[in-house]
Amino acid sequence: MTLQSMTGFARASLEDGVASVTWELRSVNGRSLEARLRLPPGYERLEQPAKQRFAKHFSRGNIQANFSVTRGAALRRPVVDEEFLAELARLARRLQEEHGAAPARADGLLALRGVMDLPDTGIDEEAGARLEALALAALDTALEDLAAARRQEGASLRTVLQDQLSAIEALTLKAEADPSREPASIRQRLQEQVKLLMDAAPSLDEARLHQEAAFLAAKSDIREEIDRLKTHIAAARALLEAGGPVGRKLDFLAQEFNRESNTLCSKSSASSVTAIGLELKAVVDQFREQVQNLE
Repeated sequence: MTLQSMTGFARASLEDGVASVTWELRSVNGRSLEARLRLPPGYERLEQPAKQRFAKHFSRGNIQANFSVTRGAALRRPVVDEEFLAELARLARRLQEEHGAAPARADGLLALRGVMDLPDTGIDEEAGARLEALALAALDTALEDLAAARRQEGASLRTVLQDQLSAIEALTLKAEADPSREPASIRQRLQEQVKLLMDAAPSLDEARLHQEAAFLAAKSDIREEIDRLKTHIAAARALLEAGGPVGRKLDFLAQEFNRESNTLCSKSSASSVTAIGLELKAVVDQFREQVQNLE
């Protein structure tokens, strides 16, 4: 399955003798699926079947759907104010006779404001059914186009997220291989710490100091954090490969990445590992920000 972003735009129109209809769809990020429809008065019956169609295509995103309709000639009958038209014709003839004005044309008179109107007529059951079918067909086209736009954006996001996971993995391996985690380096730090304490207070029990230093060294070990980071990286890659609506699961993993990087920084006993942890936190923040755009 492909990934989908939650952002996109689509527009679709259809027409026949009954009407011309247009849908405009705009989609942005959302915790769940919310479709808000703007329908002209009298078209409220479209809301329920339209929302059912949204639910078939998407699982998350705030979608604004605007629907407009222009009735065709079959549903519009001209209404002419014949008394007003006759008065205008008499005035035009007088202007022609008295002032030499050009003869009035019928199309010119009918185009004058107030002479003719094209009001919408009532819709019978058959025409109403045709219009509803036309509107839903146009909506289906718009939804397909919106899904395509979201998939295209999702493909771009997949590349970005894969690159960020590679950066997280590289930093995790860098922390794992940091020289400060070598046994010889740990032993040297313990010896230096014990020596400093003994020099400051010769009466302290050297054996007890060695025990306490060893305990603190074990407590500050980041092996578990590195292992969990590797596990989360593998899980995130599997989700990206599987596709579909995985945004919430990836957001959870992003929180786990953040928790492990925070713990790595707090347990670090070397400035080099702390620097790696801070860089890791920055990449994790970028990863989580991008994940918010996924369905």
